Amino acid sequence: MKLSKQFQLYESEATQFINELKRKNPQLEESQRAGRALLWDKEPIDLDQAQRAIDSRVKQRAYVYK
Repeated sequence: MKLSKQFQLYESEATQFINELKRKNPQLEESQRAGRALLWDKEPIDLDQAQRAIDSRVKQRAYVYK
């Protein structure tokens, strides 16, 4: 879908804000990537070690408040 020339140059307020923020703080995207890596990018799970951890758990009693 092709928009008319009037709408091709349109930029929303949100887009303008983000572009201005990036211009003022050039390292913003790099710090976002570092934060994402810290919280979300995890190492692959070792399935054997995970299974051993599940097998070694001690079962909780049915009613613990005695």
